[in-house]
Formats: sequence, C-alpha cells, structure tokens
Amino acid sequence: MTDSLSRRAFIASSAAAGLAITAGRRAAAQLAGIRAGGAPVAIASGNGPSATDAAYKLLKQGADPLDAIVAGVKIVEDDPNDMSVGYGGLPNEEGVVELDSSVMHGPTHRAGAVGALRNIKNPAAVAREVLRRTDHCLIVGEGALKFAKRVGFKEENLLTDRAREAWLRWRAQLNRDDDWLQKDEFDLPLADGQEVSFDEHDVPHTYGTIHCSALTVDGDLAGCTTTSGLSWKLPGRVGDSPIIGAGCYTDNAVGSAGATGRGEAVIQVCGANSVVMRMEAGDLPTDACLHVLKKIADRTRLKRLQTADGRPNFNVTLYALRKDGAFGSASIYKGGSYAVSDAEGTRVEQSAFLYEKR
Repeated sequence: MTDSLSRRAFIASSAAAGLAITAGRRAAAQLAGIRAGGAPVAIASGNGPSATDAAYKLLKQGADPLDAIVAGVKIVEDDPNDMSVGYGGLPNEEGVVELDSSVMHGPTHRAGAVGALRNIKNPAAVAREVLRRTDHCLIVGEGALKFAKRVGFKEENLLTDRAREAWLRWRAQLNRDDDWLQKDEFDLPLADGQEVSFDEHDVPHTYGTIHCSALTVDGDLAGCTTTSGLSWKLPGRVGDSPIIGAGCYTDNAVGSAGATGRGEAVIQVCGANSVVMRMEAGDLPTDACLHVLKKIADRTRLKRLQTADGRPNFNVTLYALRKDGAFGSASIYKGGSYAVSDAEGTRVEQSAFLYEKR
C-alpha cells in the first residue's frame, strides 16, 4: 500500500510541477530536465533522430509505444553507415556480426530479448516476438536464430564491405606476422551520433548502440535497446543491451531508461533499472542518470580501466524518460548527445556529463 501511494503521489506532484512551469521559467526548467508540452515523447541515443521522429509520428497516430520504437530503431538497424547497430555493425574477432537487443512494454510489464543473434538484420523486432510469443525473456545464440527463422525472419549476410575492411585492418594490426595486409587508406562514412573512435592505425572501435524510449498521450511507456555490441569481441559476448535492467528497463508507473557505452560497466550497476529507481525516488531524469554514472565511476577500480587520475577510461551514456514527459541524459565524459521528438519537433541535444575530459 505504501509503495503504491508514494508512486501516485510522485506522479501527481510531477504533473503539478509541469503545469506550474511558466514561459519565463521555461529555459531554467529545460536545464533541470522538465519539459513543457507533455506526451507523446520519444527519446533516443545521439544516433537516433530518425528513430525518434518515426516513433513520434506513430505515437501521434495512436500506435502502441513498443511498436512505435521498434519501427523507429529499425531505421538505424537497416543503415549500413551506422557501424554500431544492425546491418553494417562491426563484427566479432572472427569477422561475424552478432546482434543483441531487448524491449520492454510498460503496460504489461513484459520484456523480450535476444543475444548473440547472427544473420538477422532486425534484432529488436525479434526481441518483440520473444515478448509476444514465448514465456521467456531472453533467447541467445543458435536458439535465437532458430526462433527468429520460425517466426518468419530471413537470414542474410550482415557484414558490409566497410565493416569487413575495418575488421581486416584490425586483424592486420593485431597479428603483424600473419598474411593479412593493410590498405593504405580507410575511407569510412559514418552516420551521425555514433559512439565510434579510431586508434592510431585508423581502426574503428565501438561500444555503440541505439536506445529508444517512448511515452504515449495516455501515459504508457516502452523501451528498446539494440546493438552490434563491442567491436572485435569474443564470439558469444553479450553486453548490457539485451539484459533487462541493465541496458533497458521500463516501469509504466515511473519511467523508462537505457544505456549506451561500455556494457560491462552498465551491467555491474544494473544501470537502466537504477535510473528508473532514482526517478521513482524523486530525481529528475538527468539527475538520475548522473547519480548512476557517478556510481559507475566510483566502482571502477581496476587500473586497466582507469585514467592516470583514477577516472574511468571509457564512456557510458544514460537516457531517461519519466511518466510525466520529463526527460534527460548524461554521460561520464562531455560530448554525449541524445535525440528527442516531441511537440517542439525532432532535435539532438547535448547530454549532461560528470567530467570535462579524460
């Protein structure tokens, strides 16, 4: 009884706060993470303005929030120039693209996910079928592929020429005495907003992902995270993206959250669930993200994962959407971004951050 009363009180107070925002306080309220305009809202990682735009249009037409965001992230999964998601994603160490995805539907509090899925371009749609057609939450590897084929998905080669060229360059740098030869130049057009870095040999590396959360006019929420995962990973490696509570979590009474970046760090603090719990306790979305990121930074104790001053030598970005329409995002390091589509249009905004630079 106490929990349900506190949740109702939180939602009522949040709605009242939103109504109390005047035009003169609008800029300050935006910085604090409260946005006027209400639902529907779709937010995503910085590589997802096309996803939020598509999802928002579907929400305006009355679509279920899960269907809206799965349709939205499909655009990014299908984009060969996004090397962190779906078709064109960077492969594992054997040159095979393995995809991970999870979805969570607020109204039913159901979840579905797939991990280490090969040869299927749209893992988010497969994860949705896990939610709809099975009593499971997560199916991985060969079983995930068999399931996808049984429900109508077709196998196809996901390794694009650009991703294969990147893999060959990585192999050449890793094994200097083998028969792999480097090319002198590596021309790589990239989609905007990707978390892709290049080493001194021009080899791309990514923890990149797309997360997308949505809120309907009726106050229903859904979340989805989909990725090709860590580049050059061990075959079978699964990051945070398909793990409910880590890379994606939705509570229809509170909000939805997700993560991109170093998946192992997100898993170890139950990142998305922790963000939603902080919102339930009263945090603004951005503050909730910053709190969890500080926890990641404080719990990163291995020297190989630290900079010289003891900070994490990796990045994580968190995204949060609250039931009253407030939203926000934060990264460990400055430079993160997130996409938003709402009554004010579709745009990319800068994430808050813990630290200026590594």
